[in-house]
Amino acid sequence: KRCKRFPATMLRRHLSTLPRALLARSHPAAARSMSVKVDGDNAEVEIAPILAYKTEGPNTTWVKTTKDEVLKSLYDMILMRRMEIAADLMYKSQLIKGFCHLYDGQEAVAIGMEMGCTKKDAIVTSYRDHCLQYSRGDTVKRILAELTGKAGGCTEGKGGSMHMYRSEANFYGGNGIVGAQVPLGAGLAFAAKYKTNNGLPRGQAPSDAVSFAMFGDGAANQGQVYEAANMSFLWKLPVILVIENNQYGMGTSTLRASSNVDFYTKYDPLPGLKVDGMDAFSVKAATEFARKHCMEGHGPFVLEMNTYRYHGHSMSDPGLTYRSRDEVSGIRKERDPIDKLKRITMELGYMDEAGIKKMEKEVRAVVDEAVEFSKTSPEPELKEMYTKVFTHKEDYIRGTDGIYGHGKCTWAPGA
Repeated sequence: KRCKRFPATMLRRHLSTLPRALLARSHPAAARSMSVKVDGDNAEVEIAPILAYKTEGPNTTWVKTTKDEVLKSLYDMILMRRMEIAADLMYKSQLIKGFCHLYDGQEAVAIGMEMGCTKKDAIVTSYRDHCLQYSRGDTVKRILAELTGKAGGCTEGKGGSMHMYRSEANFYGGNGIVGAQVPLGAGLAFAAKYKTNNGLPRGQAPSDAVSFAMFGDGAANQGQVYEAANMSFLWKLPVILVIENNQYGMGTSTLRASSNVDFYTKYDPLPGLKVDGMDAFSVKAATEFARKHCMEGHGPFVLEMNTYRYHGHSMSDPGLTYRSRDEVSGIRKERDPIDKLKRITMELGYMDEAGIKKMEKEVRAVVDEAVEFSKTSPEPELKEMYTKVFTHKEDYIRGTDGIYGHGKCTWAPGA
């Protein structure tokens, strides 16, 4: 009996974790940045070749950058990591309630995209949204205050972890329903094309902005994703489908959940690229290429970001029942995006090890101050329940009992 049970349990575990770990590490798109060229404050960083489907892809493996861009990117990625670790500790201290999905390990995707686009471009993502809120220009104070449901939060304590939002930077959240953000991303692309052309030409037409619809490998098989991709192709909408393939949909390996694990080829006839999502410069190069394709009116594009999350799916998931500690530590050691950017920064001569440690100390102080702010910020007043419900001011908003609400009512019984 013992011999019969061994394959049933152990083989399932090995099939769901070991091949995925090897694939994530050994794929050409997972290679490290290889060398650099420096010319004062301007530089170039070499990346591994990017795999392409139905497109030529970037025609060079050298990515241009600047000293300011490198240092800002490093600072932002270190801050994102520190912020998410702080959120982990606050959740365990019961300062944060409800759902909480952390982004540590995937920072290069958010930062690389920002390097390759502008704030005029729209971004919509899933519930793993804290770091996207920051990369779109918000502060750590406001983000952590939102996680604790305080009035000083980025959506005034109304959204929490999964529903952050920053319309002035064209960031449309944080969406709690798996895959639901992808049709919204198509709609944002529709708006960009419509406004550029004063109407919607059905065929090829330029656009002065694009939208990024970000989702995970777990959402990639959703029917609404295919529907949005189909409509976007027919109408040539400037939407970039960004698949953050962190190797597991909740606790299920992609090898067990998807018939096609080459996600960048999944939405035929859409062209796509497979990118090392642990290398900010690879992400930048792919983002620039896809954005140009869309802005020229060629229609939607797919970017698969080969990345990895260190935490479990959410705070309720320890993340070690379906993968081993060795797998997680191996990815940290071999592919960590922050360590990679630190090495590049030092190779470029833009900062030495002592300078990086000083930067990390500064980040720690910023996050510690934000944690205190999130603890001391006041709770939202009850009247805030009825604000920002509509885009225009309403004299009366009905309450949950159907009669009593906020404002003056002229039609309810007894009014």
